[in-house]
Amino acid sequence: MDVLDDLLAGTRARGGVFNLTIMDTPWALDIRDGAQLALATLVRGSAWIVRDGIEPTRMETGDVAIFNGPEPYVVADDPATEPQLRIHPGGICEPLPGAPVDYSARLGVRTYGGRLDGDAMLVSGTYLLEGDVSRRLLTALPSVLVVPADAVAGHVMSMVLGEIQRDEPGQQSVLDRWLDLALITTLRAWFARPESHAPGWYQAQSDPVVGLALRLLHEDPAYPWSVVELADRTGVSRASLARRFSALVGEAPMAYLTGWRIALAADMLRETTDTVEAIARRVGYANAFALSVAFKRLRGTSPTTHRRTTLQSA
Repeated sequence: MDVLDDLLAGTRARGGVFNLTIMDTPWALDIRDGAQLALATLVRGSAWIVRDGIEPTRMETGDVAIFNGPEPYVVADDPATEPQLRIHPGGICEPLPGAPVDYSARLGVRTYGGRLDGDAMLVSGTYLLEGDVSRRLLTALPSVLVVPADAVAGHVMSMVLGEIQRDEPGQQSVLDRWLDLALITTLRAWFARPESHAPGWYQAQSDPVVGLALRLLHEDPAYPWSVVELADRTGVSRASLARRFSALVGEAPMAYLTGWRIALAADMLRETTDTVEAIARRVGYANAFALSVAFKRLRGTSPTTHRRTTLQSA
């Protein structure tokens, strides 16, 4: 298992919300669904993405966009076009003042708009993410990223149009799995692009030494790793591994391992009823006290307090 596999394992669609919106020029869609992560592709037409803090971003037919964070954004034929529809949490579609009267009409399952052959057709799906493992992936992404159609797996994107308009047994699971596959292929294409400024842990995976060290740490984070053993396993000296790992990943091997262990523990505290002692051993600490010391050093709070506050905010 590599680093991206591990991060994506905590980023899975479960009951994702999907919309197919069809509009005529001039058109603009104000999206306020509060999703932590969303993916959209243009089946027809071209668009601009407008979001606070970034320059308007162009999107063409077949391109795929990923939106990072719950802040609202607008997808429109022109940055100056006033929104006519607003998407709320749960995929609820609201017509705004000045919109054609039929713009919030249901044209089919998960489908809204005026007419099926409208100028623009936008498919979107959203994730509602929780947890520290997912957060490590999100911090590596910009507010908005767009991957051109020719860089994304075509068959993955072309299949969604038929699936999103079906209402058959198990359809939600089909769409969730499509969303996962589309996200993975888009992220791989994005990280491969020079403008992505891919994080150190991603770039380091192609290094024969550091990439192997990362895989070892992720395959068995509970193992009592040391720089000496990692160096032995990767076939280099301790000093060479430490220097190479820090240069590529941005932190020392044991600091990286500690951060990963604490992220795993934080998610286990939120998602399970296991004792702190049991979680400590699962992520590589001798006992609850050792985990508590490391957890408080990195998070400023104890594992027990973290569990209590995350449950209260759920």
